[in-house]
Amino acid sequence: MTQQPTAILDLGTNTFHLLVVHGAKILADVKRPVRIGKGGINDGFINNEAVERAIGCLHDYRSLGFDYGVGRGVALGTSAFRNARNGEEIAKILERESGIPINIISGEQESALIYEGIRFGMNLGNEKSLMVDIGGGSVEFIIGDNSGILWKESFETGGQRLIELFQDSDPISAGSVKAVEQHLEKTLKGLAAPMASFMPSVLIGSSGSFDTLSEMHCIRKGIDYVPGPETPLDFPTMENLLTELISTDRAQRMQMPGMIELRVDMIVVASILIRFICRSYTFKNLRVSGYSLKEGLWSMLLQNQMDKFPSIRISPLS
Repeated sequence: MTQQPTAILDLGTNTFHLLVVHGAKILADVKRPVRIGKGGINDGFINNEAVERAIGCLHDYRSLGFDYGVGRGVALGTSAFRNARNGEEIAKILERESGIPINIISGEQESALIYEGIRFGMNLGNEKSLMVDIGGGSVEFIIGDNSGILWKESFETGGQRLIELFQDSDPISAGSVKAVEQHLEKTLKGLAAPMASFMPSVLIGSSGSFDTLSEMHCIRKGIDYVPGPETPLDFPTMENLLTELISTDRAQRMQMPGMIELRVDMIVVASILIRFICRSYTFKNLRVSGYSLKEGLWSMLLQNQMDKFPSIRISPLS
């Protein structure tokens, strides 16, 4: 294991995440709404404004990394990068500007790392779970338990895509809600067969919008919210929150205790997606994992299992 801290970056379609770790200890966990997919996600193109935002963020992250004495770094580019015609070109620009290696990972790799992150943070036990990670470009679904993955797939139907395709008013119109639901029926058809085959009884929401729902739940229930590997949420509270989030405008959502600006826009379509899953399938239990993609890579580093992901480069920073 390296004697210096490691910087792990998750370059999501909406949010760039930085995790600085030293062995088993987290030194920094930072998020910034870069929105690299904004304005081009459904056209398969990353525009110049998004690139400028990304460069600025990575410069700041590099400086922060040096403040912590980071010795090596790795960045994972997800849906926006792998689907954009200029994704590889932009990754090279960002790597040159930041000195951080950009790895464009497949949906299969992303799903596998999300599972590793969730399992790193919580005991999945023997009950089968459906794990859901809602990103800006893609949504990852994983069925598994503590012993491993039974099925996984990445669907390119994430929040930013849904916003730009369907959300034309604030609050979102009933017609647009219906259009999103019809779109999900088509794009998530591939989920039906594995759900019928494996019949997971637990729904696990991974990070992102689920973190916000968990914090809002805790405030409403008078529970201390402590960010971490697993946080509380129950079905009745979540159902009420989803209804409210779908029916309110941005200003009203920002007034809801526990809401943060980072998530106030995408949480509407994310709520429609979560409600769609809960109406389509039956679950006995609900859990929220604060760990996801970047923690999955951290777990692989700690266990010296990066050979499972041989294409991912981790490089010294100078």
